[in-house]
Amino acid sequence: MTQILVNILLPLILAPLLLGVINRTKAVLAGRTGQPLLQLYFDLWKLLHKGAVYSRTTSWVFRAGPMVGLAAILTASAIVPLGETSAPLHFAGDLILLAYLLGLARFFTVIAALDTGSAFEGMGASREVTFSALAEPAFLLGLAALARLTDNLSLTGILGGLTWHTWAASAPELAMAAAAMLIVFLAENARIPVDDPNTHLELTMIHEVMVLDHSGPDFAFILYGSSVKMWVLGAILVQAVLPASSAGYEARLAICLAGMFALAVLVGVIESVMARLRMIRVPQLLVAAIAFSLLAIILVLRRP
Repeated sequence: MTQILVNILLPLILAPLLLGVINRTKAVLAGRTGQPLLQLYFDLWKLLHKGAVYSRTTSWVFRAGPMVGLAAILTASAIVPLGETSAPLHFAGDLILLAYLLGLARFFTVIAALDTGSAFEGMGASREVTFSALAEPAFLLGLAALARLTDNLSLTGILGGLTWHTWAASAPELAMAAAAMLIVFLAENARIPVDDPNTHLELTMIHEVMVLDHSGPDFAFILYGSSVKMWVLGAILVQAVLPASSAGYEARLAICLAGMFALAVLVGVIESVMARLRMIRVPQLLVAAIAFSLLAIILVLRRP
């Protein structure tokens, strides 16, 4: 029971800290002091104590978008295990539910943006669904390759079944699946080189433009949901790269947490050393992720 509670509470408590690590890494590499590590916690607290403003042109869809999106992401976090323990919600085929929950959150974010009647937010919504149509196949095919390697259809069994012996026997397949998931991680979380979370240029905004009209608690739900989504996708990637070992639960949990924050540092380094891709190049990057996942699953299927 204690392990299950830890698996539930850690994403809820530590997810906003990942963005703090990313921003602090970028500040250090740029020679700046940067924001406090806990800046997102302060922002969430401030937004929750403010009122929300709604346009008279919006309907219940606009108000429901942030709440449904956050609920879907929190449910998705219960499917992903952390350390050598079962996820709070696990069953055969739960990886499909995970994909549907992430899609549900995106769907309500998109229709909430469209409900404003703004051509600007409609542009961002169009870009979001276009890129997600390429990111989702790469994500599902990568999970399919891992499922075939471990002969399991549950994320708990997949991530728990990956060992160093699996890496020794199937290093090329796992490396390609991990590369695809890293690209999907950057795309799904609106990070460079796919999107720039700090931009205010109309022609380059994707995710940020869809949430411009949200304020107060609604915007807090969106920011918090985005951080938990980053945790969910990062936990899958980290546990695929750092498979289960013979260490105990506490050691395995410490390794997973260290891997999560190392991933945040890596994202900060990526955003510091390269620029955002041109919009027409983003689909090519996502197609490359699909190719990595396809090659991984083909090699896995060809294994005796």
